[in-house]
Amino acid sequence: MKEEDKKLYRMSIKSPDTEEFLDMWFYRPVGFHCALFFRNRGVHPNIITIASIFLGVAAGICFAIPDLRWNMIGMLLLIWANIYDSTDGQLARITGEKTRWGRILDGFAGDCWFFFIYLAIALRETHQPIPFAPEHEWGVIIWILLSFCGFWIHGSQCQLADYYRNIHLYFSNEQNGHEFHNSVMEKKEYDGTSWRTAFFWKLFLRFYVAYVENQERMSPRFQKFIKLVHEKYGTDIPASLRQEFRKGSLPLMKYTNILTFNSRAITLCFTLLINELWLYIFFEMVVLMILFFYMQYRHESLCKRLTKKIEEGHEFN
Repeated sequence: MKEEDKKLYRMSIKSPDTEEFLDMWFYRPVGFHCALFFRNRGVHPNIITIASIFLGVAAGICFAIPDLRWNMIGMLLLIWANIYDSTDGQLARITGEKTRWGRILDGFAGDCWFFFIYLAIALRETHQPIPFAPEHEWGVIIWILLSFCGFWIHGSQCQLADYYRNIHLYFSNEQNGHEFHNSVMEKKEYDGTSWRTAFFWKLFLRFYVAYVENQERMSPRFQKFIKLVHEKYGTDIPASLRQEFRKGSLPLMKYTNILTFNSRAITLCFTLLINELWLYIFFEMVVLMILFFYMQYRHESLCKRLTKKIEEGHEFN
């Protein structure tokens, strides 16, 4: 890779702190070359995001068919979708075409993929026997479980993981923390936007305010901490405080990565190969929830400790 391309590549990723091994080894390099290809042809990042939605939905449809050949095609489509999910962000960063529309569309893309994946699992498992109770079929139970997984478990895990990454970037380097938002500022923008002149943007803001408010509800000690930090230091946060927060937050980044795409995709592919999709549900509801609560406990404990230091008059510089 040429020196100029190496600089562009470094610019195309947010921070090594928040990148997963598989992303750095595969998705980011491939996504970068795709980003260069689309940049040279004037393709906007949002077009790539929309393409990833169609690929992810097609993957979900393939998973609904109880045939290994179709499932393998679905796995390839899901990998392709995730390559484009990496490409759109990298393209936006190297071209400067970063927008909030793009960021939210990017999050919506992943939700679309998994909606169809959960739907595929439900369709396949409805008439299958329940593990350890083979005389009973899953029936409506599988639909209830997957609705719970999709609308609460998956959503909560990904929202909090995304929030913790943005917080980490904000404290590591404020220039990289532009995606760290608070509901008060988002609500002000929502109130100041007209339904008549900007209907779709106001509708987007309505959902986004609720999204950020939910992130804040899941992190009460962090909310107390960041309020205290801004009251005392404003936006000029001392370097030593940034460093101490980053040191405590960095070990948690591996959990934020586990709770997002790659671990889910690998587990899904494995359960498809052995035709035991109920194991994927177990992974979501038990394994990932344990990690979710542990990550939340560690992060809140870090914020509680730093809040106490500030309240006790510890001087950061």
